[in-house]
Amino acid sequence: MDMRSRVNVALKQAMKDKEAERLSTLRLINAAIKDRDIATRGTANDEAKGCGDSDVLEILGKMTKQRKESARAYEEGGRLDLAERELREVEVIEEFLPKQLDDDEVAKAIQTAITSTGAGSIRDMGKVMGELKTRYTGQMDFGKVGPMVKDHLCAATNGC
Repeated sequence: MDMRSRVNVALKQAMKDKEAERLSTLRLINAAIKDRDIATRGTANDEAKGCGDSDVLEILGKMTKQRKESARAYEEGGRLDLAERELREVEVIEEFLPKQLDDDEVAKAIQTAITSTGAGSIRDMGKVMGELKTRYTGQMDFGKVGPMVKDHLCAATNGC
């Protein structure tokens, strides 16, 4: 079942179960997916039926990151009730994301991407990051992976 269908099934189930908070989050996910569909409608992908699973994973990853940042800001501001709500939304969103890779798996993925792209210096960082994003969207935090890729490339060239 594709991501869009999984979200719709969960949305219908939340309606039946009268889970208002979960339903609200699932509606936000659906709205974000539809926004992306509308945004891509005028591009060269006119024959496509909207965004695919990789786009949905990207959307979900972005939504998760936004909510975690909001929760941190609310905690710093002393609004624990709002922080808890944001974290509950993160839990619902993460149900649809694939399992996150641990540090060892991330290191292996980086090494594989470096090898497959033939990256030899820090100038090839964009190629490596592009490769990782196509293979591991939703499975790793690219904000944390970027410096790791840079370290691997610097180590390969004996310093930057």
